[in-house]
Amino acid sequence: MRVRIIFLLKNRGGHVPFHHQYLLAQMIKGILVKGGDEKFIQYSFYNFSGLKGQTKISRKGLHFYSSRVTLVFSSPNKQFIDYFLTNLFEFNQVELGGLYLQPETVELEDRIEVQDSLKFVCISPLVILNSSFNDSTAKRFIPPETDTFSDLLYESTIERMEASGMFLKEQLEGFYKFQVVPDKTYIARLTAAQKKFARIYPVYDRDVKYEIRGYTFPFTLYAAKEVQEFVLHCGLGQFTHKGFGMLDVAHSNPNSRVLKYEFSYA
Repeated sequence: MRVRIIFLLKNRGGHVPFHHQYLLAQMIKGILVKGGDEKFIQYSFYNFSGLKGQTKISRKGLHFYSSRVTLVFSSPNKQFIDYFLTNLFEFNQVELGGLYLQPETVELEDRIEVQDSLKFVCISPLVILNSSFNDSTAKRFIPPETDTFSDLLYESTIERMEASGMFLKEQLEGFYKFQVVPDKTYIARLTAAQKKFARIYPVYDRDVKYEIRGYTFPFTLYAAKEVQEFVLHCGLGQFTHKGFGMLDVAHSNPNSRVLKYEFSYA
């Protein structure tokens, strides 16, 4: 399931770094730890977007000027989402970089009818290579139209699906159909305009800072419905629990598919 957390912005004009996924990851982890439930503190099958709102760019980063900002948060585990929301809403205010945010309400995104092929847009950067200490491998650029790009995403997805315990071995063996086909027109247009669809981002794991390459472009994923459902709720690629690889279905009106979400955790 996917929910949208709406925050009141108490200091309009406040800012966060342009790449602020690591700040969100630290905030979310802190809230999970604060709740004290060990099975959720170590849980990693969730995903989240960057903050969404009216912004302006300066040398300091992204300045938010809307009265409210939104964070999309997803997981296949409803109990985990309710645990996170319950502990988040115990705070009257959370600080994120230079933003003072007050949790206000939660909306539930309506369920998407998945198919064997879906066109996605990245609402947070897609990372295909894992990182290790003092190793720049994760910053390597791999062309999205290559089989290597698609194969790396397939391997990480199947590994995470197996680790989730949600699928039988026989099911996983049947998920061999998997192909990522980038929107070549979009990439060509950005390239012609000398704009980037792949950048270097910071990520922190166990207090160690890594640099990784993230991609943001539309693509079509050809895969089994169960795989499509999994990446919609758990993200695609590496570091999904750090806020990378969150997807949304292209050409959909996000405002037409939300309901107010009532949550409780006992």
